[in-house]
Amino acid sequence: MAEAAIARLNSLTGIDRGGASVREASLSVLPDAAKFVFRGRPSSWSAIGEAFRVELPKTVNRFNASGDRKAYCLGPDEWLLEAVAEDPVRLHSELASKLGGHACSLVDVSHRSDGLAISGSMSDYVLNHGCPLDLSEQQFPVGMCTRTLLGKSPIVLSRTAPEVFQIDVWRSFSMYVWAFLDDARQEFLIPQALT
Repeated sequence: MAEAAIARLNSLTGIDRGGASVREASLSVLPDAAKFVFRGRPSSWSAIGEAFRVELPKTVNRFNASGDRKAYCLGPDEWLLEAVAEDPVRLHSELASKLGGHACSLVDVSHRSDGLAISGSMSDYVLNHGCPLDLSEQQFPVGMCTRTLLGKSPIVLSRTAPEVFQIDVWRSFSMYVWAFLDDARQEFLIPQALT
C-alpha cells in the first residue's frame, strides 16, 4: 500500500507580521527547503559535494552556497545541506544514489525546522538580546554559521550579507524565536502618536 505524502505546513505561516518591516531590523519567513544532515568520512566528501553541486566547506562554522543551495559545516564531519523549494524525497533519492559504497549517512530533516531572516542595520544588535556571540562583522563575517542559542532556543545562525542573518530553528521553537526577535526590536517602532 502506497503511503500518502503529508504536506509540510510551515509553523510561521499564520504569524502576525504587522511590524515585520521595521527598517533597522526586518523579520521575514524564509521559503521552505529540503534539508539533510550529512555525516561521513573524508572519502565521501567530494561525492556528496558533486552530487549536491555545492562544495562542502572543510572549515567548521562556514558555509558555501550555489544558487538556492547551501552546505553548512557544523562539525568536523557534519554538514547541514539546504536546497530551497526542492522536493526532499526526490533530492534525497538523487543524492543517496551517488553515495553507494561510501561510509556516510544522509538523513532527511526537512520537516524538522523553519527558516527566518532578520535584516537591517541593527539586526546584530537585536540578535544580541538573546544570543551570547559577538556578531560584529569582524568576528562573525559573511559566510559564517554556527549552532548557538537565541533566548532558550537552539538555532543554526548564519550571516548571508553584511546586514542579513538567517536562522534555522526547530519547528517547536519557531513561534518563540519570532516573538523573541519581534519583542527585542520594539524600541525601533515609533508610536503612531509621535509621527
